[in-house]
Amino acid sequence: MSTAVFSTEQIAALSAPLDRAKVQTRSQAGRSLAYLEGWQAIAEANRIFGFDGWQRETIAVQCVSERERTLGSSSRAGWGVTYTARVRIRVGDVIREGSGAGHGIDADLGQAHESALKEAETDAMKRALMTFGNPFGLALYDKQQREVTSATAPTSARHAPAPQRNSAAAEPTAEVGLEPLDPATVQQILATVRGLPRPALEGFTKAFRKRFQVPEEAASIADRICQRRHHDWIETFLVSHR
Repeated sequence: MSTAVFSTEQIAALSAPLDRAKVQTRSQAGRSLAYLEGWQAIAEANRIFGFDGWQRETIAVQCVSERERTLGSSSRAGWGVTYTARVRIRVGDVIREGSGAGHGIDADLGQAHESALKEAETDAMKRALMTFGNPFGLALYDKQQREVTSATAPTSARHAPAPQRNSAAAEPTAEVGLEPLDPATVQQILATVRGLPRPALEGFTKAFRKRFQVPEEAASIADRICQRRHHDWIETFLVSHR
């Protein structure tokens, strides 16, 4: 069976250490766990394979638990739901699969199902992508994290780096993703977003406000789209919600 032949740049990107700035942590059962967020894994796949160079397919999904439960200190009535999923990732002729689980807790049964299903699919996708290398979290399975570095991630494996606009562009930023966007890019993003169907636009606005903690009193999010991290998150959102 034929297999995809990755370019030299792609092999280098897949073999490179994981940038610690992209790693999140959470507390679970008294332990600190390191992980990549789902949008970050999609952004890395787009960066290394290209936006049109890989495919994601959910091949199995199952609700394995649905039960009533109390919510929070107020003991409100609610629901707890658990799903399992299996996702297939295809890059050319290379196929990888991963299984995952998701849990949803909400006063509304439909919302609990939605949260659990999305989490299960995202978990399965990350496990499938992880088999491609460190940029997708493989390095985190090493308890000593010897392949996790504080250096910034390599440039896109598919495209040549953009020329620097001025001398300030060569200075390191305090945090990855805080680089300002140029006005033309901002206008292009806004035009794309405004062209979304109304339900999709409302979902996007809600998700952006939640992700970047936009205050409720802010009438619009348009002026909040100004940094590279906003651009990357929006591209990932649009790809995953087509």
